[in-house]
Amino acid sequence: MDTSFRDGFQSCYGARVKTKDFLPVLEAAVHAGNDNFEIGGGARFQSLYFYCQEDAFDMMDAARSVVGPDINLQTLSRGANVVGLESQSRDIIDLHAKMFKKHGVTTVRNFDALMDIRNLAYSGECITNAGLKHQVVIALMGLPPGLNESYCHNSEFYTDKLKEILDSNIPFDSVAFKDASGTTNPVVVYQSIKNARKLLPAETTIQFHTHDTAGMGVAANFAAIEAGADIIDLSMAPVSGGTSQVDILTMWYRLMNTEYSLDIDPEKILEVEKMFINQMDKYYMPPEAITVNPVIPFSPMPGGALTANTQMMRDNNSLHLFPEVIKNMREVVAKGGYGSSVTPVSQFYFQQAFANTVQGKWSTITENYGKMLLGYFGKTPIEPDRKIKRMASSQLNLEPTEEDIHDINDRNLKLGVDFNKKLLDKEGLETTEENIFISATCGSKGISFLQGEGKAGIRYKEDVKPVSDDVTFSSSSSYKIRVNDDYFDITVYSE
Repeated sequence: MDTSFRDGFQSCYGARVKTKDFLPVLEAAVHAGNDNFEIGGGARFQSLYFYCQEDAFDMMDAARSVVGPDINLQTLSRGANVVGLESQSRDIIDLHAKMFKKHGVTTVRNFDALMDIRNLAYSGECITNAGLKHQVVIALMGLPPGLNESYCHNSEFYTDKLKEILDSNIPFDSVAFKDASGTTNPVVVYQSIKNARKLLPAETTIQFHTHDTAGMGVAANFAAIEAGADIIDLSMAPVSGGTSQVDILTMWYRLMNTEYSLDIDPEKILEVEKMFINQMDKYYMPPEAITVNPVIPFSPMPGGALTANTQMMRDNNSLHLFPEVIKNMREVVAKGGYGSSVTPVSQFYFQQAFANTVQGKWSTITENYGKMLLGYFGKTPIEPDRKIKRMASSQLNLEPTEEDIHDINDRNLKLGVDFNKKLLDKEGLETTEENIFISATCGSKGISFLQGEGKAGIRYKEDVKPVSDDVTFSSSSSYKIRVNDDYFDITVYSE
């Protein structure tokens, strides 16, 4: 599957790319023989309203128009959160499936960062009932050294989660093993998919997804193939490698002289990549987007979230704190119950690690991290640190819960179709199903877009002033600094 037009954009540009700039490349990729694309969902839903001032449903319609009726267009959904950062009530989760079916989507990849099977069950039913293909996800993450003896995030853990999915009778058409941080050891990838192949019916498609942030993408992909995966996720330059997926041509070359191959014409893909590079040339790409970072296995940060956070820190003149924030991620993951570092949990981890960096360790429990510890996003893989959990309960004035979050959200008078209808009415906006969903998942920024009052936030090269804080981080004190268009290697010493 070609992930260029969703995860590639998210991992390299913070998902801020205008539709008109990539549609010609999408069309060329179809002509080159590609028939399987990730096209939307995830951050590519909210980002269009927040930063591009475009309608994501219009984008999906345009993509379907370009590729024709037979191409698989796949989107990404976060279980009970669907395409928002907050979990939703059941009627909004159901509306998500209906709207994405209406606007040309073929398949929805559906994951839950906490691997709470309850969060996959209802959304999976809605996806299937809407006539979409449901790809259920096992969310992977490698644990840092010293923590990797935990039961969580090894092949046994992932196999048990797949058994839970099967026992729950969640309807699905395929299974994806998704490693958003690119930190899962290839041996664990191999063992997990090998076990899944034994458990699943022979005709079940298994797909594997990773990032090259830690430099293990090619090895992990090959391990997945040898274990029995049918599909791997790859991308095209300029949004390949580094924080994104391995390049299609790189993986094609790796498979030469083996019993495996990709069903592509490499010369045609090469031409599409040249076109893609030209189309994207005006967009600013931060240097860390195309860098292999050896620190990431020690403090797992997903490719898509890494660049979004470094860009945010640039905007706030705090990028110099990034190495310390990433260092603090390890403890935040461990004390938080080992949820997979993927949206929205990766953001919760980063927010808490940032607070620990600037305010002192554990002096403040950030709201969403605290709510996660207390069960308001579902059940974490293991019990969070008891002391930190008590602090969260005290600071947020919330009691821990084990209740199904769907039931909690259905009681919330500020969630759901009816609430968002009233909100749209109050603002003098049409109460179409699309607008209801935009309001529910994008909040005030969605309303601003619908009112025509949103502000664009795309980063073009011409708008970004080169500064000395463009840093490629490593595990040592050596950095690469960019000043204007020149790069300098420096080493920092303390006296």
